Amino acid sequence: MKTILVILTLSVFSVQGLCAEDAPATKNAPATKNAPATKDAPALKDAPATIELKNKSSFTMDASGRNPFWPIGWKPVAHVQNNNNTTEHSGADIPSSAFVVSSITLDQGTRFAIINGKAMQEGQVFGLQMGNQTYQLTVKSIEDGRVILARRDQEIIVPLRRK
Repeated sequence: MKTILVILTLSVFSVQGLCAEDAPATKNAPATKNAPATKDAPALKDAPATIELKNKSSFTMDASGRNPFWPIGWKPVAHVQNNNNTTEHSGADIPSSAFVVSSITLDQGTRFAIINGKAMQEGQVFGLQMGNQTYQLTVKSIEDGRVILARRDQEIIVPLRRK
């Protein structure tokens, strides 16, 4: 009997609570977002407040400044640039003895060769430094037992070094 009485009491209070939420705002109640503004309670603004900065931060570095991303104590090496582009078009032909092909891998569609200790693929461009000049070479093709390199109009055939 007591349980039925408790259940009835709780259900009455819950029904009263639901009816109270649906009732319109009274004269003394503060205005909510959906309720209109009254004389006592001003309306709330929907737009967020904008913030205006007085001083915007910026960073400028003069030409003599040190790059902040360099390690402490490190200084860049000055690169000397030649205005004439004679390094690529000058010099004698490069002999095939300047290269050592130590391994060739032929697979379906991909071909690799180890030239002077570095893995190269067909079409890859690399530099060869001889003396004070750097020559740009392209791996033209990798075949069974040899590699064909191209520089300007010269083709260099380098055989696989077998031990």
